[in-house]
Amino acid sequence: MTVNGEARTIPNGTTVTGLLEGLEIRLDLVAVERNGQIVTKARHATTLIEEGDRLEVVTFVGGG
Repeated sequence: MTVNGEARTIPNGTTVTGLLEGLEIRLDLVAVERNGQIVTKARHATTLIEEGDRLEVVTFVGGG
């Protein structure tokens, strides 16, 4: 699988939430796209990442 264009290996059964926690990304400040489709926050805990998936993870940063 790839995250933001970088190849990664993760254990079978990893969810989007598990991936984000492993990457130490705050769950409340993130948007995730899997294979071109947005994964809503409500589905992060139940969406399994599969071999060959392409994820784009965007974090929100405040400032001005």
